[in-house]
Amino acid sequence: MGAELSVRKTWVSRVLLETHSPFRGSEGLYMVNGPPNFTENTVFLRESGKNCKVYAFSKDGSLFAWCNGEKVNLVNVADNELLHSFDLPKAVCLEFSPKNSVLAIWQPYATSKDGTSGVPNLQLHDVKTGKCLKSFIQKKMQNWCPSWADDESICARNVNNEVHFFENNIFSTIANKLHLQKISDFVLSPGPQPCKVAVYVPGSKGAPSFVRLYQYPSFSGPHAALANKSFFKADKVTMLWNKKATAVLVIASTDVDKTGASYYGEQTLHYIATNGESAVVQLPKNGPIYDVVWNSSSTEFCAVYGFMPAKATIFNLKCDPVFDFGTGPRNAAYYSPHGHILVLAGFGNLRGQMEVWDVKNYKLISKPVASDSTYFAWCPDGEHIVTATCAPRLRVSNGYKIWHYTGSILHKYDVPSNAEIWQVSWQPFLDGVFPAKAVTYQAVPSEVPEVESKVTKAYRPPALRNKPITGSKLHEDEPPQNMKPPSGSDKPLSKTALKNQRKHEAKKAAKQEARSENSQDLALNPTPQQNTPRNVVSLPTSGDPEVDKKIKNLRKKLKAIEQLKEQAASGKQLEKNQMEKIQKEKALLQELEDLELGV
Repeated sequence: MGAELSVRKTWVSRVLLETHSPFRGSEGLYMVNGPPNFTENTVFLRESGKNCKVYAFSKDGSLFAWCNGEKVNLVNVADNELLHSFDLPKAVCLEFSPKNSVLAIWQPYATSKDGTSGVPNLQLHDVKTGKCLKSFIQKKMQNWCPSWADDESICARNVNNEVHFFENNIFSTIANKLHLQKISDFVLSPGPQPCKVAVYVPGSKGAPSFVRLYQYPSFSGPHAALANKSFFKADKVTMLWNKKATAVLVIASTDVDKTGASYYGEQTLHYIATNGESAVVQLPKNGPIYDVVWNSSSTEFCAVYGFMPAKATIFNLKCDPVFDFGTGPRNAAYYSPHGHILVLAGFGNLRGQMEVWDVKNYKLISKPVASDSTYFAWCPDGEHIVTATCAPRLRVSNGYKIWHYTGSILHKYDVPSNAEIWQVSWQPFLDGVFPAKAVTYQAVPSEVPEVESKVTKAYRPPALRNKPITGSKLHEDEPPQNMKPPSGSDKPLSKTALKNQRKHEAKKAAKQEARSENSQDLALNPTPQQNTPRNVVSLPTSGDPEVDKKIKNLRKKLKAIEQLKEQAASGKQLEKNQMEKIQKEKALLQELEDLELGV
């Protein structure tokens, strides 16, 4: 047993040292060893030239395929052994099936010169033999790749608004079909069998759009669907399964916001569970939904939404907010592979500010800035991050940085000014290869020198340049809920908390009223002693605190009755209970007199 554990530990350590990051750009295709070396990998020979159009890893990271403009090559990552070479020079998309059985290759569809239909442009190749298992005509690049269940027991394609299912990678016969009117998109669930499928059908002629969940192969019958959610505002949807395949999040989007409030159209977020439950996720701030991501635990998800500065909130499976991160310049969220760290970031047209959070304790770890970044990805080890500036999104200042989540830059590379980077990624690994480690807040040491970023001053018109700068802001950022002052907390209260709050407010009001009564009594009965302290009120007491308390309460009731009588005299219509209070005045006066006679 001890020897087996020792071997396993050594293997994991070796994997960590041999984690690779491939880079594709004008300098060619090459791999860099991951932490802690960051040197170019010598096993994989650099593919020079600018003709590399695409590359892809298998799901476990053991296989690597790329197209160099002449052929599609498939190698074993460990020793760079060439397994197969396919004569498909125009390939622009590559994808491995989950268990490395099939390599899918897509080339742009083209018709022949005489106008007849073109040749099949989607090929599925057996990874072991290199044989072409099946060819399809797939005209659109969008959703070009077939979808497999994790165990490859089924494979599915959307063909002419219906989903075709193949079993055990036998593509000669269609094993099953899911036919609904105009299926636009579908997503297979992750994880073990039974496999589930979420399908989206856009609305037409006044009918709403809907998403339905099915369990393969039960598609027929009125009660076949596991769950159904319909909605009107949807030109397109994004469907996100959680890891345990118990629920789907649906981001429904319209291309145009008819209210004119948003340039990005209008979005709504829906929750659909396989047990039939569904709900609209209520987002406290209006505006676009930038990103939604599940935690790997499948018990909560994070949404980034609202007009800038955007809010970020974690919700549970009841769609109740669990933690509010406040507002900030952000439009993306990334959970670490183990789900214990969350990065909120603002990329694209934002400045690249990142917030790294420990989501178990909701504690901020670091706030690094990755300016001009167009790409972000977690390393499978759950500790390191890569950010990159790639073309064609940005054609200047291309390069990449390897970070530790505590904010330290461990490695940095800037390409020459006349060169570009087109694609960057981590070598993937299966879940469980890297064990989760305890979160640390201390920044790890780095040998990369810190470069002070140039602070760009805001534009000021000439008339204001010689005047003092005011501290006004266009937007005031809202702090996270655990950093707000207690009085400013706007966390939604439970029914019990609301009830207790009302009781507390009522007691506070009663105390203030009692103070005002005492001050009035003091004004009516000034004490003759000049040396009496100001805060001492000379009132008759019985010596019994309970009797004094009853006298005080009776005076309050009588005062309230006097106010009601004044309101009635002014013509105000009193309620039934208020009239009953006035009728009790005689009895209250008698009770007060009896108590005072006993003083």
